[in-house]
Amino acid sequence: MTDIPGGHASVRKLLMATLDELSNSERKVGRALLAQYPTAGLTTVVDLATAASVSPPTVVRFVTRLGFPGFPAFQRALVHELNGELGSPLKQYPEKGGPSEAGVLNETRDAFLAMLAASYDELPESEFAKLVKLLCDPARDVRVAGGRFSSSVSEYLVAHLRLLRSGVHHVGLDDLDRRTTVADAGAGTVFVIYDYRRYTEQNLGLAERMAGRGATVCLMTDNWLSPIAKVARVVLPTRVDSASPFDSLVASMAVTESIVAAVAAELGEAGVKRLEILEEQPPE
Repeated sequence: MTDIPGGHASVRKLLMATLDELSNSERKVGRALLAQYPTAGLTTVVDLATAASVSPPTVVRFVTRLGFPGFPAFQRALVHELNGELGSPLKQYPEKGGPSEAGVLNETRDAFLAMLAASYDELPESEFAKLVKLLCDPARDVRVAGGRFSSSVSEYLVAHLRLLRSGVHHVGLDDLDRRTTVADAGAGTVFVIYDYRRYTEQNLGLAERMAGRGATVCLMTDNWLSPIAKVARVVLPTRVDSASPFDSLVASMAVTESIVAAVAAELGEAGVKRLEILEEQPPE
């Protein structure tokens, strides 16, 4: 269910129309949501309660007062809005699909430079270090997945990690590949998933099942944060907004390159020895 109660066009408009009817503590939740909209609502009940300085039951009452049967339905409406209104190339065409005064080349260059700078400035170094440590642990198997477009970046990470260590596999988009990945997962599995806006229930379900099997879920996502953040142990967000109607994975690819560089540096001689074996000439 992604319908917004009262026929409102967005959760934001529903909240603005309902704000005066809420109790003081419920209004705190509403203001916390509006202050970081829609990201604040895509985390957990506890996280939103903390941001609003209220109790978790107050957050539950808040979403009920808005007309949602529960917090999951409230989040589905936010995700639907994010995918349909903010993440749709078609919806972005009126603003970004026309001629550019500066020229497309100059405009996209400036947009990419700004996006990269913001992404690296906002990237939590502690989370980056955690991911690198996990990827360098020889006792752990690594599984990497992505979405319709981000799958190409996830394959890029796998291609490089396989040169540096063993036990790294890419998870495709087909159902059987994902089912067998879940069946094989355990406490020693590191599961890296790339999930950017126009988030899918398929990726969320896969991450939840992997977490349920004991895998350590690591999320590569955008600055709005995929719902997968709820089950992820590590979250690395990057900007995706671009000069065109289509979201960009330039920053995602750049951070992926940084991960590869950090893993290579951390593995050191072990990575070099593996490369030597891989580059040996086969016997004639």
